[in-house]
Amino acid sequence: MVQKKLTSTRVLTILLKMNLKLFTFDNRTLTLRRVRSVALGELLMGALAELPAPNFADSVQDLIERVDYRRADTPEEREEIYRLRYDAYRQEGAIEPNLSRSFSDRFDDLGNAYVFGVHFDGKLASSIRLNVSTSACPELPALGVFEDVLSPLIEAGKTVIDPTRFVVDPEIARALPKISYATVRIGWMACEFFEADWVLATVRVEHQAFYRRLFGHKPMCKARPYPTLKKPISLMGLEYPAAKERVHQRYPFFRSTYFERRMLFERFLRTPHILRPAMPANTS
Repeated sequence: MVQKKLTSTRVLTILLKMNLKLFTFDNRTLTLRRVRSVALGELLMGALAELPAPNFADSVQDLIERVDYRRADTPEEREEIYRLRYDAYRQEGAIEPNLSRSFSDRFDDLGNAYVFGVHFDGKLASSIRLNVSTSACPELPALGVFEDVLSPLIEAGKTVIDPTRFVVDPEIARALPKISYATVRIGWMACEFFEADWVLATVRVEHQAFYRRLFGHKPMCKARPYPTLKKPISLMGLEYPAAKERVHQRYPFFRSTYFERRMLFERFLRTPHILRPAMPANTS
């Protein structure tokens, strides 16, 4: 007797024929509320083993749908993020200790700064800061160190986004390593909202590979000493309009809706600046 391969569809058909009361069949997961025989239970376990594991993009998207993005505008929200920064940087040996156990700088208070926390199960899991260079406020954290590289772009009227202070709670990073992708997605959404020409990555040399593989960033110059940090920082850049479709095709979880972007980046909205991400199918 030839045994047929048990696919998820075949298992569902078998159960329906046996007139069992069904449970859930969602996103490659079968949860059985009532099984009438050990044999059927074994059948289901075998079928579950045959179900394909989620691919990388699906698993990141699943995580994104479970987090909350919150723009930190109040002193209390900011201070929680500053403490997370301090703990993360201290663990890496990137900064010297201080009595306040908090880490911030003047770029947090600029008019073009957006500080975000990513929350998972009600806990602050990660954070990222964005500074958006415009004609009204061209200042960026990277400008002081890489002025010779960036000034020509800014003087030419280019919109440049400088994501910095990207940190993840160490415990959550171990439990949810893909939280990094959910976090950098905020910067990618900002590129679309502000119609960015360039998006930067000012990172340590050992972190360049992450941005090169994920987005296609390229080094714009050699690493240089960076104020407040103990290790040299490199400047990487990406022309957003040219990279957008390629990144969306490869990593669909970077897509976003206009509503999602507006809720995160329009400061005058009276609605709460807490957003549960929605994952569009084919929205830019």
